[in-house]
Amino acid sequence: MNRFVLNETSYHGKGAINAIPDEIKARGFKKVFVASDPDLIKFGVSKKVTDILEAAGIEYAMFSEIKPNPTIENVQAGVEAYKAAGADCIVAIGGGSSMDTAKAIGIIITNPDFADVRSLEGVAPTKNKCVPIIAVPTTAGTAAEVTINYVITDAEKNRKMVCVDVHDIPVVAVVDPDMMASMPKGLTAATGMDALTHAIEGYITKGAWELSDMFHIKAIEIIAKSLRGAVENTDEGREGMALGQYVAGMGFSNVGLGIVHSMAHPLGALYDTPHGVANAILLPTIMEYNAPETGEKYRDIAKAMGVEGTENMSVEEYRKAAVDAVKKLSADVGIPADLKEIVKAEDIPFLAQSAFDDACRPGNPRDTSVEEITALYNSLM
Repeated sequence: MNRFVLNETSYHGKGAINAIPDEIKARGFKKVFVASDPDLIKFGVSKKVTDILEAAGIEYAMFSEIKPNPTIENVQAGVEAYKAAGADCIVAIGGGSSMDTAKAIGIIITNPDFADVRSLEGVAPTKNKCVPIIAVPTTAGTAAEVTINYVITDAEKNRKMVCVDVHDIPVVAVVDPDMMASMPKGLTAATGMDALTHAIEGYITKGAWELSDMFHIKAIEIIAKSLRGAVENTDEGREGMALGQYVAGMGFSNVGLGIVHSMAHPLGALYDTPHGVANAILLPTIMEYNAPETGEKYRDIAKAMGVEGTENMSVEEYRKAAVDAVKKLSADVGIPADLKEIVKAEDIPFLAQSAFDDACRPGNPRDTSVEEITALYNSLM
C-alpha cells in the first residue's frame, strides 16, 4: 500500500497572496500568528502579506526569532509566543526555515506531550493535526509548503533532526512567484539546486512508484528549463521554479530521499552551510555512486534535463549524460564543485556517522555504510 498526502488547497501564480484573507475568513480564524525570518521583515518581503492582512482587517502577531537553520530554541520561543498571542492559525512566510519552525510550533501546540522538541525527530507518533498553517514560500527550493517533513537543528549536538509527520502539512499553500522576486542570485541558485535534488532523489529512492515518478520527472524538466532564468531574475524563470519546486515536493514528501540529503544535513548543522549549496555539491558524486541501483531511470533524468539522443545511448552513456547535465547546470548557476572550502578533514568521521544516522539515509537506492559515506566525503575534498 502507498500513501499520498497533499495540501487541502494550493494557489499558484502572480498575485496568489491575495487569496490569503479569504482563506482565513472562510475557515473562521480570528487571529493570525505570522512566522517569518528577520531578513524578510527587514527587506519588506513579509510586509507584502501583512499589508493584505491589515487591509482585510485581520489581526495578527509577528514572530521572527528564526535562524536560517532553525534551532530547538527557536521552536521553544515560538511556542511561548504563539500561546501569548492568543492566535488560532499560523501564516508562515519564508523559506524552509520559517515553514519548518512553524510546523514544529504548530505540532507542539496541539500535541503538548511533544513539548521536548527532540521527541519530534524521526516519525513522531503525534495524535492531532498541528495548528492550521497557511504557507507562503519566498524561495523556490524546499517545498516545505507541501511536505510532511521539517528539519530542526540541535545546536548542542551539532546535528539536524529530520522530522516526518503527516499532521504537520500546511492546510493551504500559496505559491506566488512575486514573493520570490527579491531573492539574490546565490540564494536562487542554491534553493533551485535543492529542488532539483529533491526531484532526482525522489525519483530514484527505494520508495518511488508510478504516482511519485510522475511528479518527479516533470519537476526535473521544469527546473532544468527554468533555473538559469530564475538566477537572472526573468519572470519565466521565477514562475517556472515556483511551480517546479512545488511539484517536486508533492512527490518526495511521500516517498523519501537519500544520502545526498543525509550527507548535506550535518554540513548545515556543523558549518551552517546553506542546504541547497551542500546538496548541489554532493548531488553529481552521489548520482555516480547510486547509478548501479537505478535501472533505466537515468535515461529519463537525462532526457528531462534536456539531453538529446538518449534513446540511442548505452546504459553507461545515459548515466554519464544525466550526471554531466546536473554538473553543467550547477556550474552555470555558480555552485562550487567541491567541499574544500567547507569541510575540515578532522570532522569527516563525525559527518559520516551523522549522515548514516540521518532519517533520509534508508531511502537511498544503494545500501551504504559509514565507511562508504566517509569515502564519498573524502572524494569531494
